[in-house]
Amino acid sequence: MLQKLDIQNYILIDELSIDLSKQLSVITGETGAGKSIIMGALGLILGDRADSTVCRNPEKKCFIEGTFHLTNTEQYKAFFEANEIDLSDELIIRREISAQGKSRAFINDTPINLNELKQLTSQLVDLHQQFDTLSLGDTDFQRSVIDALAGLHKDLAPYQLSFSTWKQNEKKLQQLVEQKAAFDQTESYKQHLLEELAALDLKENELENLEQELKFLENAVTIKSQLDASVQALDSSDNPIVQQIKQIANNLEGISKWQPDFEGLLSRLKAAQIELADIASELERWQDKIDFDENKIITLQERLSAGYSLQKKHKVQSTSELIAIQQQLETDLQAVLNIGEEIAALEKQVIAESLQVKKLATDLSSQRNKQVEPFTKKVNSLLKQVGMPNASIKVVIETIPYTIYGQDKVDILFDANNMNKYEPIRKVASGGELSRLMLCIKSLVAQSMDLPTMIFDEIDTGISGEPAKQVGILLQELGAKRQVLCITHQPQIAAKGHSHLYVYKEQKGSTTNTHLKTLSQEERVQHIARMIGGDPPSKTALENAKELLA
Repeated sequence: MLQKLDIQNYILIDELSIDLSKQLSVITGETGAGKSIIMGALGLILGDRADSTVCRNPEKKCFIEGTFHLTNTEQYKAFFEANEIDLSDELIIRREISAQGKSRAFINDTPINLNELKQLTSQLVDLHQQFDTLSLGDTDFQRSVIDALAGLHKDLAPYQLSFSTWKQNEKKLQQLVEQKAAFDQTESYKQHLLEELAALDLKENELENLEQELKFLENAVTIKSQLDASVQALDSSDNPIVQQIKQIANNLEGISKWQPDFEGLLSRLKAAQIELADIASELERWQDKIDFDENKIITLQERLSAGYSLQKKHKVQSTSELIAIQQQLETDLQAVLNIGEEIAALEKQVIAESLQVKKLATDLSSQRNKQVEPFTKKVNSLLKQVGMPNASIKVVIETIPYTIYGQDKVDILFDANNMNKYEPIRKVASGGELSRLMLCIKSLVAQSMDLPTMIFDEIDTGISGEPAKQVGILLQELGAKRQVLCITHQPQIAAKGHSHLYVYKEQKGSTTNTHLKTLSQEERVQHIARMIGGDPPSKTALENAKELLA
């Protein structure tokens, strides 16, 4: 509920504070007094865009602040948590507009963007302006009306969950089918590549090791000759190195008897002798192992050639890369087998989900169809009440492919002249007819659900007399259940308000200011009398005003 609206430095308003009733508040005033300006200010805290021209004094900012009381904070909890805003029973929305056109919005002093602001205020205020009746021609709005009357909010939730799950899995299934088709096109080629790699059966670093081994074997004769010369020099010649070192050690051993400092040198020579003798033995063993084996060389060359060919084919440089490609091919081909099983399982799941969606949608359709006749009767009765005795509506529900709201397309058709010729509302209804039709529908919907604050801007366009009185009665009935704000030019409607706010302009020198005051009962009589018969009001107009207020 909107408790208070504060406006500063906005167009013709220097400073204005409006306290609103919990029930029906009517706003009246002469044309041009500033009623639409107040609606414009209200629109700013609801998320409308603004520019610098709204600043009355270009040297100061424009401030619009609305104070709301929340009766059900749980309803807004998700929004406040998502935007990290403290939630309490009192909610303050503020807009600031600078003379340079820069605009900022705040919810409980927390900065917020306009989209987020609109997301919240759409749950707080239902603003019906002169051209908002265009939504009457929207099929989604028409369906939502029937759903509200049928109380389908709880039933829609499980349907929409089932529908969303079904559509997601249907999309996933389609993607899997397309993926399998793509796999199938390359499967045989990937299988061929895998068979080539599997046939070679490479081990880690095998090609690199084979390449080194082949070079060794190809140079076996040279290597063996060099080994022979080395062994000869160390241990098999007429004067081998090992023997020479042994002789030197013997010489030093004699010297060390007289000079202890030679004992260290002697130990090192003996160690060198042992090490060189061991090296000679190791070289001899290599001599025995090395042999030029042409058949083995050919075998190695063939395997290396096969490996190099696959490296070139796959554009890689190492054995490990070939092994990685082999493993990936195995994974891909296994995925082809798995995807077939996944598709089969998902197909069964999608069929089951579609049956569930169908069942829930059929139930929604049944409940909607049950509302058609009582809704039609009630609206047609209200149309007569608000001065449209020849007008009537007809509701047509057509079955369509499943959507997030079911399988129904709801059309409310309108006949303005009792010609039994029903056509879409947007084609045949005038502005005044649309306004009254919208009021009739909203008054019915308001009985079935908790609507936010409802604001009607000049809904009385094109009516007067008894129809205006009946519109006032409908608004008064709405106001008994929830907060309603109505701007009107009709005394019959103005008299139905629980609170009466009067907008007027005041000229001071070259400055024009818009003001607003809450009228007392006596002031209401005078004002409504002027609305009936002009200024000054006649005795008859005063009596009529008292009668309307009674």
